[in-house]
Amino acid sequence: MTIEIKTATLEPIRNTFEHTKRRFGDKPASRYQEASYDIAPENNFHYRPMWQPEKLLNDTSRTAVVMEDWYAYKDPRQFYYGTYVQARAKLQEVTESNYAFFNKRGLADRMSDEVKSKIIRCLVPLRHMELGANMNNVLCTAYGTSTVLTQAFLYNGMDRLGIAQYLSRIGLLLDGNSTESLATAKEYWMTDSAWQGLRRYTENTLVLEDWFEVFIAQDVVLDTLVYDLIYRQFDEAITEEGGSDLAMLIEFMQEWHKDNSRWVDATLKSTVAESEHNKELIGRWVAEWQEKAVADLAPLAEIAVGEEAVKASVEVLNKRLAKAGI
Repeated sequence: MTIEIKTATLEPIRNTFEHTKRRFGDKPASRYQEASYDIAPENNFHYRPMWQPEKLLNDTSRTAVVMEDWYAYKDPRQFYYGTYVQARAKLQEVTESNYAFFNKRGLADRMSDEVKSKIIRCLVPLRHMELGANMNNVLCTAYGTSTVLTQAFLYNGMDRLGIAQYLSRIGLLLDGNSTESLATAKEYWMTDSAWQGLRRYTENTLVLEDWFEVFIAQDVVLDTLVYDLIYRQFDEAITEEGGSDLAMLIEFMQEWHKDNSRWVDATLKSTVAESEHNKELIGRWVAEWQEKAVADLAPLAEIAVGEEAVKASVEVLNKRLAKAGI
């Protein structure tokens, strides 16, 4: 008896969905393309927003930025829900291991009271800024135009909520879970003169109506300055004072900022390259918010690192803006 094995080839009826076919051609699309491009409705809405009846849902007039195609953007990380969750799970796994090691070895006890007090004053109150950043990025999700942008804003907003929680846990690790550090940090945020500039800046961004200006003020200007000032310069300064073990507690923030900056830079560069109108508008927004941020961060920078700390952060921001064409 002879058995003959044959191979049959089944041709797919279609290579991809119609919306990706129209944009990328009749070929298999990536998961990122399928989940990101030409998803947000543009026609045949059933109603206008009751709180803003002069606007449509996904209305392009909600920002002064003008794009011929709002799907001209691309996240270099190619994050859709699945890849985003996988990437953050890996980063969170490392972070949880760091926190468990810090707690198991009692590394907080190796820090002097002066070092712990400085960390609680100069770092932990940032959890309130991160909650503001969460609200700002969620606003961009709500009022942004294209899914390729709004999903990235949502991931950013959720990341900021996680960072705020990690900052809270740092306070709890330092005070033995008594929550005293969190109450103290909140008092610093509300009354300490060193924090009132950043608090004012954060609250001012919360009332902006143009969602792309919110992106510039928060994700471009403030984040660049704060993350360089605190998670690089303050980290180096506190290490010299005997707080080197703090590094393992803020590794998540450092790695996250590197990752998120790839998307922020790509978005900024694509918008600026679209037209002279966008370039001039964004340049004006950057100048206005940079001036405010530098003045508002100066008191915090002085007690955390030193008088020249803000200047070093501004140089980092200027280099980043130059690469984007501003």
